[in-house]
Amino acid sequence: MDGTVLVADDDRTIRTVLTQALTRAGCKVHATSSLMTLMRWVEEGKGDLVISDVIMPDGNGLQALPQISRLRPGLPVIVISAQNTIMTAIQAAEAEAFDYLPKPFDLPDLMKRSARALERKRVAPKASPPREPAEELPLVGRTPVMQALYRLVARVVNVDLAVLITGESGTGKSLIARAIHDFSDRRAQPFVVAQAADLAGVDGISTLLTRARGGSLVLDEVSDYDEDAQARLVRMLDVMGDHGPRIMATSQADLAARMEAGSFRKDLYYRLAGVTLAVPALRERVDDIPLLAEHILARYERETGGPPRQLSQEAKAFVRAHAWPGNVRQLENSLRRLVVTSTEAEISRPEVEAALGQAQVSAAPKGGFDGEKLSQSIARHLQRYFDLHGGQLPPPGVYDRVLREMEIPLIEIALDATGGNQAKCADLLGINRNTLRKKITDLDIRVTRRRKLM
Repeated sequence: MDGTVLVADDDRTIRTVLTQALTRAGCKVHATSSLMTLMRWVEEGKGDLVISDVIMPDGNGLQALPQISRLRPGLPVIVISAQNTIMTAIQAAEAEAFDYLPKPFDLPDLMKRSARALERKRVAPKASPPREPAEELPLVGRTPVMQALYRLVARVVNVDLAVLITGESGTGKSLIARAIHDFSDRRAQPFVVAQAADLAGVDGISTLLTRARGGSLVLDEVSDYDEDAQARLVRMLDVMGDHGPRIMATSQADLAARMEAGSFRKDLYYRLAGVTLAVPALRERVDDIPLLAEHILARYERETGGPPRQLSQEAKAFVRAHAWPGNVRQLENSLRRLVVTSTEAEISRPEVEAALGQAQVSAAPKGGFDGEKLSQSIARHLQRYFDLHGGQLPPPGVYDRVLREMEIPLIEIALDATGGNQAKCADLLGINRNTLRKKITDLDIRVTRRRKLM
């Protein structure tokens, strides 16, 4: 790499790591913990690339992007942020950031993106009207599969293509649709969710199009539409014209498989599947569960004005190990009940056990995949992970990330089964006790010793 990189982050360790890595790669680096200093450098004409944190002591890196664009059109900015929400990814994209990476980031991946930014000349961004602050969306996650989904959502916000959003019940499909609308150029127009019944009758289609106008029309659970509703939908899409609403559809079922089986029209499928967004189940992003729990509890506190609540470490481990067949919706409903029924500021594991039921912990997901071999399940999840990158390769290091995703729940469940006895757990797993201890430390796994009825 060749060029001068401006690094702005209030974390000294991150500044040091990035300075060393970029210098070794052949770049000159100016690093600061101050947004004001960064803006002065930009105004002075320094730098070929900016790598900036969002939250800094004297300002917000995202809010500074339009000013950077005005001062230095074409200067690429890579945003790094510990605020791992879909809102951050979309705001970075619409503010014309060259790229966005969540913290903790993968250093080789950041270096690769930096090299692309230095090599590519960006076209000066078009001016866009200021946007009112959007309401916070309950879509958070730092796992690779969620970050890949966020980036894909950010790319399709203003692309004039139909969007098909797939995923199990409770994963947040409707929230993804709402986010796409709220951050698009159509946000001032209506957002309409329709069921098959809305298409029925002589005036059903015209009434629906009148309601949606030039906004967004979401066809809810389109896989449940019967033959008549599908035919009506095809006719509606054919006559809609260029000034109609943007079409989005949600589906729990695999529409491609339904199409191959002859229960879903091919012409409708290809009209709806302009871009497909697959929302992962909670069991595919277990590392996000503690983060989601904290977010849900904090939001409930803000909404109700009640006292702050948090899960104990033992309760967090229990919640993380739960199957959550109802996904994020079930997690949110369960935590809201616990806030009401719990008497202490810290919600204990026994309280969570009582609310969820001991028999359901770590249960296999019900429905849809009965009898599926572990290798088939892993292949299905990995294929979805690759698909979420929209035809691009995932960041390097897939092998280690996949092994880590498998290792953590395997060790945690084995420890739970053996009552936290590491000798028994090591024997159960068939590994050396010292190896197990090292993995517990490296993977930050909490061990609780207790008597276990075998």
